[in-house]
Amino acid sequence: MKILFIADIVGRPGRWACSQLLPDLRRNLDIDFVIANVENAAGGFGLTKEIAQKIFAYGVDCQTSGNHIWDRKDIFPYLEEESRLLRPSNYPDEAPGKGWGVYQTKKMEKVGVLNVQGRTFMWEIDCPFRTSKSLIQRMKLHTKVIIVDIHAEATSEKMALGWHLDGEVSAVLGSHTHVQTADELVLPGGTAYITDAGMTGSHNSVIGIRKEDAIQRFLTQIPNRFRLGISDIKFSGVLIELDSQTGKAKKIERLKIDVPKENDEDESNG
Repeated sequence: MKILFIADIVGRPGRWACSQLLPDLRRNLDIDFVIANVENAAGGFGLTKEIAQKIFAYGVDCQTSGNHIWDRKDIFPYLEEESRLLRPSNYPDEAPGKGWGVYQTKKMEKVGVLNVQGRTFMWEIDCPFRTSKSLIQRMKLHTKVIIVDIHAEATSEKMALGWHLDGEVSAVLGSHTHVQTADELVLPGGTAYITDAGMTGSHNSVIGIRKEDAIQRFLTQIPNRFRLGISDIKFSGVLIELDSQTGKAKKIERLKIDVPKENDEDESNG
């Protein structure tokens, strides 16, 4: 089985990259299941129902998220109704939506996806380590193929979770920092791991934001309007090959592909 994880989609440039590349990637690489982190897909902050539906239409099977999923409250009802859109599972039960699901590929194989959020330098929510262990036991009743999106700031926290879940899941994939790391490997127990899959969007930027806007914030410490970068668009993520019978990963490969820029730059900030 081949699973593609698309790194954090940032705004219209990121969506453009997916729309242009994903259909061919699915076909040419014989990909069975596609997961994308979408917490920044709407203008760089949050998600809307309309945009989530567009991303599904590109060929994404499951969408994960993180702390920015709460930036646009109009997504709350859609989180409740769309089982393929996940929020971090270690938020309180009262939060809209849920943080895990088991889905079926076109080959009738089942894939489990678990979304958790780190706590170091982030919100003090439930423990991602204990939450993951508990939910994985429930997911294993349905499938041995389980992919974990750990949305976290700290490299150490992501690495620790990878080792904590080695042999228990097929992959532990880091998101949130938007900078792709070069530490992809298959851990001894058969779990594919990377600290951060990177960002799908404008790379002539500061993690997706126009350079001058980000620099101004650091220089003045005064809140200012962030606009999205519009050039050097790249499609980033990882491709995982695994044994669907055992759930063990065989290979993990980083992807970073250049994408031609849209013609209408004014529209690329949405």
